[in-house]
Amino acid sequence: MEVLKEVNPHFEDFLFDWDYKFYFLVGGYGSSKSYHIALKIILKLLQEKRTCLVVRDVYDTIRDSCFSLFTEICTDMNLERQVRFTNSPMQMRFLNGSKILFRGLDKPGKLKSINNISLVWIEECSEIKYAGFKELLGRLRHPTLRLHMLLSTNPVSRSNWTYKHFFKAQGLDDHELYKKRVIKRGNIYYHHSVADDNLFLPAEYIDQLDDLENYDTDLYRVARLGQFGVNGLLVLPQFEVQPHEQVMQAVERIPRKYKRVGMDFGFESSYNAVLRMAIDHENKWLYIYWEYYRNHMTDDETADALSEFVETRERIKADSAEPKAIRYYQKRGFNMVATHKSNGGTRHSRLDNTRKMKRFRRIICSDHCRHCIDELKELTYAVDRDNEIIPDEFNIDPHTFSAMWYGLDDYDVADLKYKVRKEDFGL
Repeated sequence: MEVLKEVNPHFEDFLFDWDYKFYFLVGGYGSSKSYHIALKIILKLLQEKRTCLVVRDVYDTIRDSCFSLFTEICTDMNLERQVRFTNSPMQMRFLNGSKILFRGLDKPGKLKSINNISLVWIEECSEIKYAGFKELLGRLRHPTLRLHMLLSTNPVSRSNWTYKHFFKAQGLDDHELYKKRVIKRGNIYYHHSVADDNLFLPAEYIDQLDDLENYDTDLYRVARLGQFGVNGLLVLPQFEVQPHEQVMQAVERIPRKYKRVGMDFGFESSYNAVLRMAIDHENKWLYIYWEYYRNHMTDDETADALSEFVETRERIKADSAEPKAIRYYQKRGFNMVATHKSNGGTRHSRLDNTRKMKRFRRIICSDHCRHCIDELKELTYAVDRDNEIIPDEFNIDPHTFSAMWYGLDDYDVADLKYKVRKEDFGL
């Protein structure tokens, strides 16, 4: 069967390349990446009998996005006799036995009965959790056919799992992708696209994207440039990273009385986070020069890993909400104490602690503290439904930030009463 279809030139190689297990497509608004993924899947399933699973984070969003897109393409290609659509459940069936199933990760039970999936498309993959990605990998299996997973997304924060998994863990700089547009590395095919790659877009739409630069630089970076970065208002805009040797030279000049250690407890989804810090009291600079960051560790395993603190007798300030754990470490010989309490809680609230950290003129982190950098460099405030900042909630759960709070519990950055100001949040 011969099918003629006009496509955007930037996607021609992608459409017919099936040499890789993963296809990671990232780009700006209107670049047509989702359209060409859907077209690629249709062409493959017309040629081979396969079962494809199309997934989004929320099932109810699929009908007006992926399902509608497949319907549009099949109608445009006059495939009504080749493909049959059903609405309940949402699926597509091909005459050759191929089929496409549509599922949402908000209904995980619907995935368990699916077998022989050789092709998966995760649309808006940055919206799902990393655990969901790994669950879908487990569903990708077939006794004879090659396995493929396609992922599409608009870029978000570099703290998102998609960036960590497909760029950081692969040793790939995202700016290299923006420059080369297509990169084939290992078992991953990377593809970057922007609105200019979609020759079918009206000029007015591109003008609207260009205008974002004048009033919403974050959205402009995502929507127009299709690049990862910071989404939202930074909590610690004064956070910076310096070479470890340079940080240690400064730390060695700081008196012992201005050195602190803080610990946040965690186990399953949280982490045991320990930070060594030093305060340049005169300049109000905070140095972070050592970290410990692990989960799924029992107290005895963590105590063994941190045994050097028994020898150094450094005081560790830890979360007062964990008295049993603190008592255990004390029995093991650690100089560990709880944060101060007042009125039945910690001395400082989350908001108070966040304000305190913002009062440091500079927060300088050693490049050896990679988890601290991952959590704090691009930490942003959460927002409510009206897009207003929530000053004591963040885009992630930053365990190293909590360790900072606890370690600095008894240090006042400024001896003055503090009042909430709009400037605290960049307003």
